[in-house]
Amino acid sequence: MRAVEILDLPHELYAEAIRLWEDAGLTRPWNDPKQDLQRAVAGPASTVLAAVADGALIGTAMVGHDGHRGWVYYVAVAQADRARGVGRALMGAAESWVVERGIPKLQLMVRADNEAALGFYARLGYEQGDVLMLGRRLDP
Repeated sequence: MRAVEILDLPHELYAEAIRLWEDAGLTRPWNDPKQDLQRAVAGPASTVLAAVADGALIGTAMVGHDGHRGWVYYVAVAQADRARGVGRALMGAAESWVVERGIPKLQLMVRADNEAALGFYARLGYEQGDVLMLGRRLDP
């Protein structure tokens, strides 16, 4: 496997990150991924981590915290680079990012029908919590 570097997503790779999210099936019509990315990189308690190999973006993880819990979103790895440890490296970097800020817990949401993702996170030691996620759209 080629050498992978994990770093904050460089501005010049923003469009590639959005394409990666689209290719991975992570985007939804009601969420603008460009706005999600802009909010994450502009916020004081969030960032987007990039996995880069040979100058190419091959993975991402959006990570942030609310002061109590860390959250990770948009974990994506290019199809050609899956099952090579890139996702594991991104999650390790996200966990370190949260721990460095004194946050004791990292959480994420996975769609119930995404069995591949559920298996991936289970192998990393993530467990399903006994909670229901509720939400309400506040944008017009």
